[in-house]
Amino acid sequence: MADPKIPQGFEGFTIAQISDLHNKEWGNSLIKRLKKESPDVIVITGDLIDSNHMDLKVALTFAQEAREVAPVFFVTGNHEAWSGHYSALKQGLIDIGVTVLEDEATTIEQNGDTITLLGLMDPAFTPKAQFSYEKEGIMTNILSEITTEQDGYRILLSHRPETFSAYVQADIDLVLAGHAHGGQARIPLIGGVVAPDQGFFPDFSQGLHEKNNTRMIVSRGLGNSIIPIRINNNPELVILRLEQ
Repeated sequence: MADPKIPQGFEGFTIAQISDLHNKEWGNSLIKRLKKESPDVIVITGDLIDSNHMDLKVALTFAQEAREVAPVFFVTGNHEAWSGHYSALKQGLIDIGVTVLEDEATTIEQNGDTITLLGLMDPAFTPKAQFSYEKEGIMTNILSEITTEQDGYRILLSHRPETFSAYVQADIDLVLAGHAHGGQARIPLIGGVVAPDQGFFPDFSQGLHEKNNTRMIVSRGLGNSIIPIRINNNPELVILRLEQ
């Protein structure tokens, strides 16, 4: 990811993005891949658990193994909200050293430079956020509050790609999102077929999206949930290297 706003001290800084694991167990293969990539940080962009077959032990075991590879930052997805057990998951993550971001910002320092990492709670935690315009409004308000004093290069972790316009309005440099599962099935030259909260032929189902000064990477994710199959749509571990 090349951007002249990236500080010199973060040249080559590597981020591994885990999204939509949904309690899927990859054995040792996922951790081995993470070790091979040797990221500077690992970010989890929601739905670490699945509300339909939740297993806290599986989720926390993976998070602990990931934490042994690099510092881990976590934001919630809708399944954390739906599970009814988020408090236990959050405490377990904190206990093993994972940084949980809930509508807040933190800084990462390297070689004398800093970047800002922001994280949004999923709007499913807000009962009144039933429609896309309500979710977007909530995120716009929160971003206006947590970005007020944040200068320099800003990376946002948010489960939801469909509220891209809110991120653009907040002038976020880079957004890492998930939730869309790659559109579940992909048709050549057309793209994803269906995604949560976007419906059929979603605009944001995978890959890089750009508008104004904001870029968003949407991970296809690593697990499945309500629809248990993928067609032409492999699971994805995103590896991102920053450079000027």
